[in-house]
Amino acid sequence: MSKNEIPVAKAKGRPMLTWVGKKPLARVTAFPAQHIETVPAPQAAVGAKLGPADWKDWPRDLPQGGLLYHGDNKEVLAHLLANGIRGQVKLIYIDPPFDSGADYVRKVQLRGPKGGGKVEGEDYTLGEQVQYSDIWANDNYLQFMYERLLLLRELLHETGSLVLHCDSSRSHHLRCLLDEIFGADKQFKNEIVWLYRRWPTNSKTFQTMHDNLFWYTKNNDNSHTFHRLYEAASERTLSDYGGKKLTTLISEDGTQIKRETEEESLGVPMRDVWEIRREHTRSHEHTDYPTQKPVELIERLLIALSNPGELIFDAFIGSGTTAVAAQKLGRRWIGCDINKGAIQTTAKRLQGVIAEQAKSVLAGRQGELVVDADAPPLPCQLAFTTWRVNDYDLQIQHNEAVELACEHLGITRRRTDSFFDGVRGQMLVKIVPFNHPLSPLDLGSIRGELKTRAEEERDILVVSLGQEHAARDWVTHYNQNRPINKIHLIELRSDRKSGGFIRHEPMSAQIAIRREGQSLVVEIADVVSPSILQRLNKEAGVFRAEIPDWRAVVDCVLIDTDHDGKVFKVALADVPERKQDLVSGRYELPAPRADATVAVKVIDMLGEECVVRAAL
Repeated sequence: MSKNEIPVAKAKGRPMLTWVGKKPLARVTAFPAQHIETVPAPQAAVGAKLGPADWKDWPRDLPQGGLLYHGDNKEVLAHLLANGIRGQVKLIYIDPPFDSGADYVRKVQLRGPKGGGKVEGEDYTLGEQVQYSDIWANDNYLQFMYERLLLLRELLHETGSLVLHCDSSRSHHLRCLLDEIFGADKQFKNEIVWLYRRWPTNSKTFQTMHDNLFWYTKNNDNSHTFHRLYEAASERTLSDYGGKKLTTLISEDGTQIKRETEEESLGVPMRDVWEIRREHTRSHEHTDYPTQKPVELIERLLIALSNPGELIFDAFIGSGTTAVAAQKLGRRWIGCDINKGAIQTTAKRLQGVIAEQAKSVLAGRQGELVVDADAPPLPCQLAFTTWRVNDYDLQIQHNEAVELACEHLGITRRRTDSFFDGVRGQMLVKIVPFNHPLSPLDLGSIRGELKTRAEEERDILVVSLGQEHAARDWVTHYNQNRPINKIHLIELRSDRKSGGFIRHEPMSAQIAIRREGQSLVVEIADVVSPSILQRLNKEAGVFRAEIPDWRAVVDCVLIDTDHDGKVFKVALADVPERKQDLVSGRYELPAPRADATVAVKVIDMLGEECVVRAAL
């Protein structure tokens, strides 16, 4: 076995769920990670006292701080296992796709006092689902979750816990998977019900206003961390006990115990039904992310199931709530997501949290670890890095490109098929991911799929954004003397009849970068985002959209004052706190060394990036 082949332990529990195509995961291949960006601690807070964290077993090749990975979480998990994180994670929280069939759409508004024009942006979670369009059909969804849960168990500390967040659409299957992988003896601890309120619907069912959280531990020896939480006693509870204040109300060996105090009561031990308000659209924490979970929900889990300084992991980081909660509560954290928008949203939120924590440190919290009982733990890091495992950084949004291709080619989408993407006339359609040209490997997978469908007689249309020469030769050879299942190709860039319609014009920026005495001055004169203009023009119909202030299309500006051409080190981040606020556009920093290269990264409201570099 090569060093890149990572062994994975077998599932050890019962009962065992069975589905078509169930495959054990004995080993996975680890890919290297590319260091993309560094967000260092604010300069004024460098050297400040931080909270306790045990870094002695931390991999030497990784910086001591938060880790944010862009990539397929299966590949990220394999990378972490191969690079020293096995058995180090104290708490895993995951909020995976629920296989609900819903299409979530993120509403994006231009910045400015009045919000500017509205732009329909693809939903970050939908981006994950569509890129995994071949798994959201029953058996394949189960295989997807099965493989990732097996890998997640490998990351857990021997005294660690995992919490899986889901809803009623797949909770019964996911509970069986967890029983199989972790064991159903004493590893299952609780099903927590998150109760919330939202606008009622007109469906002919009872209103769905709760999610399910399954809590499992790695082992069954009760060595896991658990800090008892309390909630206020109800009026009925107080009346049943004569109106006296109670610090606890528990049962030991069937005997009820009550403890009275003259001081304010801690309340009663918390139940497994948590009523927590969903993130309000006007909330400071709201990110326009459709499946965003409230920070209070994750904080409650972290406080109960981990200690300050311990490592937290979220494999479906989404809007970044788990990393934000961990950072606020003095925990270390690792997060990953396949969608670049999720990584950008998470990084932006974390920069805001770290900036506030740096202010707190500077305000005099360098001394005692905890100033008072209500003070949060000191952060155990004030920096984080972003990484990419494999390459999911597409120039054009995958969802948008697929939808454009289907509309242009007259393809009817089929979201229930586990492999093919749709039909066109009498042909099945397979859309090859747009991050690579069509290769013989892609065609081989199609041939393999057809072998499992003995009764399928239709021809196959393969749509790609580029083709290898070997792929065309492969198809010619394959189609020879074949009466059925012939393969037809459409290459979207150059096909004479159907190609040439995808022309992605990247965003651009006019930026002046100069040295003035002992200062570095960066001035942005203009930013043009063709993607945003195209969407606005589509909404405007016959009228052409105009954006009077370029700052309306900009989400944030990052500056690296000594760019090495590989890793973007954030020396300054202009991230407006509110949606109606605009970026500054003019920045003055201490001048770097004489031969330094300065890089300015501008990110628009749809998540597209533009980097301008200049040598001083």
